[in-house]
Amino acid sequence: MARRIDIELTSARDDDTWTWRAAGARQPKGVLDAAILYEGARVGDVVRAEAEFEIDRILVTSVVPPKSARSEPERLEVIGPPREAATVTSSLVPKRERSDDRRPRRDDERRDRDRDGERRRRTAERGADAAARPEQRERPGRPARPERAGRPAGGDRPDRSDRSVRDRPTRPVGGERSSRPAAHPEPTPRPKRLQPKRVHRDEVLAALAPEQRPVAEQVLRGGLPAVRQAVLDQNTQARAAGEPTIKADALLAMAEELLPRLRAAEWRDRAEAAVGRVDDIALRDLRAVVTGSESVARDDASRALASTLRDALQRRSDDQRTTWLAEITQSLDEGRVVRALRTSGRPPEPGTTFPAELATRLTDAAGAAMAADVAPDRWAAVLEAVVSSPVRKTVQPQSLPAERDDALLAAARQAAPRVPALVALLGIDRPAVGASGRPVRPPRPPRPPRPPRPPVAATAPPPSPPEPA
Repeated sequence: MARRIDIELTSARDDDTWTWRAAGARQPKGVLDAAILYEGARVGDVVRAEAEFEIDRILVTSVVPPKSARSEPERLEVIGPPREAATVTSSLVPKRERSDDRRPRRDDERRDRDRDGERRRRTAERGADAAARPEQRERPGRPARPERAGRPAGGDRPDRSDRSVRDRPTRPVGGERSSRPAAHPEPTPRPKRLQPKRVHRDEVLAALAPEQRPVAEQVLRGGLPAVRQAVLDQNTQARAAGEPTIKADALLAMAEELLPRLRAAEWRDRAEAAVGRVDDIALRDLRAVVTGSESVARDDASRALASTLRDALQRRSDDQRTTWLAEITQSLDEGRVVRALRTSGRPPEPGTTFPAELATRLTDAAGAAMAADVAPDRWAAVLEAVVSSPVRKTVQPQSLPAERDDALLAAARQAAPRVPALVALLGIDRPAVGASGRPVRPPRPPRPPRPPRPPVAATAPPPSPPEPA
């Protein structure tokens, strides 16, 4: 990982390398190649460098030369298009000469009189032509425009405020449509994702030694597997460059030692962010923080945070479950069976228990909605909602619709594995697929008994060697 640091050049070696250390400190320190230095480098120069923090060393890749003292102030050079010379010239005229030009000339006066006379002559000619042809003003044979109803004679239009009120048929109040609420309620606002800060994490990293920070960063990135992969990549690069490789045992031991502290700091940042927005964040993020507290909450402050988050999680879970059940009950009271079935198939949390009394009521309503006098499209919509509901195994449809087609029967056969009551209603055998849609495996035949093993023949023990005399 590349990082900028300020270093101080401490000495020059004979092998074209320089030693360095952190500016104003003893550690970290290392060796850099003289080829990346600037001309005139001296011992004691403090420069800014780009360094790669590897697992076991810090590799300086580039050095920025220090700024030299300037003998003159800094100036900004304005770079722009060249200025063009003015293409318009002006000259000042004396006042006495301008007074003569301001007086009107005789030619101008004569030209103005001629224009006025020509204009008056044309106007008089047009008036005479209009008087000689009166039929152009009133065209014979054209019927008069009938007067509109509600408009007074004389062409005066009524005020627009009077026209705004029109006689429209009013909708009867208290009818079936007005008594039922909207089919689609207002959408629930989308919960916000948890965005923790890095206060405690940065504190832990700042307290570590410089040689431990690269290991800690790899641990935060992916745990111990990330450290192993980083060591493997670095050793691969070292073998390609002909450099010695490093051993991973010491680095892994360091990573295991730093792992609990880093995990606790990360959880503390997430917990503090969750406490500040406990009612706005997503429920799954809140549950993840509460679950992670079991292994990292060791001190009193962490335990207090975990207890607060646990109570908030329980309260929000209960509120969502209550709202979910109330919505199902309201849909059943209003006769909206399809909506009640679809809502029951979307519980707020996986594994949420469904009350037995409400399940019985929902089952009876779904069975009554699948009768013979129901329209085929309505029957198919109820069936689709039943398939995704938690009461699909207990629903008993009364009958197939009287007007049914092949598409409806095909949909019923496809839903038969998830709604067992459809098997007897359709008059078919047990489907060959299970509730999950996968083929049902036939029962495995019993294994034949193994044949008895042949008896092992008894062998005589080998003769013992003769005893020495």
